[in-house]
Amino acid sequence: MSGHNHHSHQRSTGNIRMAFFLNLIFTVIEIIGGLYTNSVAILSDALHDLGDSVALGLSWFLQGYSSKKRDKHYSYGYARFSLLSAFINAVILIVGSVFILIEAVPRLVDPQQPDATGMIVLSILGIVFNGAAAFKTHGGKTQNEKMVSWHLLEDVLGWVAVLIGAIIMRFVELPILDPILSVGFTLFILYNVVKNLLATSRIFLQAKPENVSLKKLENQVLDLDGVSSVHDTRSWSMDGEQTVLTLHVVIRDDSSQDDIKRIKQDIRKFGRDQHIGHITIEVEFESENCELVDC
Repeated sequence: MSGHNHHSHQRSTGNIRMAFFLNLIFTVIEIIGGLYTNSVAILSDALHDLGDSVALGLSWFLQGYSSKKRDKHYSYGYARFSLLSAFINAVILIVGSVFILIEAVPRLVDPQQPDATGMIVLSILGIVFNGAAAFKTHGGKTQNEKMVSWHLLEDVLGWVAVLIGAIIMRFVELPILDPILSVGFTLFILYNVVKNLLATSRIFLQAKPENVSLKKLENQVLDLDGVSSVHDTRSWSMDGEQTVLTLHVVIRDDSSQDDIKRIKQDIRKFGRDQHIGHITIEVEFESENCELVDC
């Protein structure tokens, strides 16, 4: 692993660790406050944050674990453990969201007026705590960090919605607004979590990264002097950040060792332009038969 990637992993792990402690502390405050204010919106979010705390703790552990160097068991290293965390994180939140809906939907039929003043106080604390955690994880590159950041950002937006609702209920007796906020907030979370879960699944299934254009790269390789053809070009991502590329390049039979070195250097440059960090190049001569079945 390069020095840059090692530093990136350390920063990512530290950011998730800070987000975990901020989220855990506020979850305890939130459970107590939700019971005190009799707000299903706050209790629903407390359950969501409890799941977040478990997920963040797992993310913290696996993000650090994913920085281990490759060994005899994992020849590509442990980067995918970060991706595993993102997947588990999403499943936990989906299950938690279903429980929230089960609790909140009946309140739409029989709403109860919550303590609006207490909700305002808790909302402000929620914005501060979750905002600080979201700030720490914002801009993460791995799918794990993106999933964590999305959750925390959604928490901030959810608390803004609760704050607005609480201010309204402070002056107008409108108890149904509380479960409406809870259901709306939960559905919004579900939409984005499912979207990120699908993106994580694509990486697990080794789909081509969306930011990589294999056609463009193949055309660049074909334009190189001495290259006859290119085939079996494949690309996938380890964790949403580290991208792998393999390809077979057919060169003229009269190509020299210097020609091969030049071609390889140019191809690696093309890969770096698309932020591909790990490139394997199989060089074949025109008179050589490719042994791959699907060549």
